[in-house]
Amino acid sequence: MKAYLAVFIGGLVGTLCRYELSQSVVSHTFPYATLIENITGSLLLGFSTGYFMFRKGKKYLAALIGTGFCGGFTTMSTFSKETVLLLQDGLFTSSVIYILLSVIAGVGAALCGLITAQHFFQQNEQPKGSR
Repeated sequence: MKAYLAVFIGGLVGTLCRYELSQSVVSHTFPYATLIENITGSLLLGFSTGYFMFRKGKKYLAALIGTGFCGGFTTMSTFSKETVLLLQDGLFTSSVIYILLSVIAGVGAALCGLITAQHFFQQNEQPKGSR
């Protein structure tokens, strides 16, 4: 039950943060807000995944941050809708740039987050005194 509540609270906060960012970063020519949300959400999800892989934390905290917050903060459906709108407006080049940036930067950010967490939190495998 604790995990369900954690996902709910994380999702609520993530969704509110996404809404605030979308209201702060307004552009009528390119979907910058969604791009920022999805890339930063991917970075955070990669980092938190790495943290919970290398440091045994509470499972409900992983659910709060990963499924909850990152799930509420990032948005595949808005990405898809905005891509279709760019195409309908005849902005083929912008839509291709948006798709490539979203996928490549999103996966890259998740990888960077995971590698960063691994660097900070993975236990050193060397036994003491074997330097």
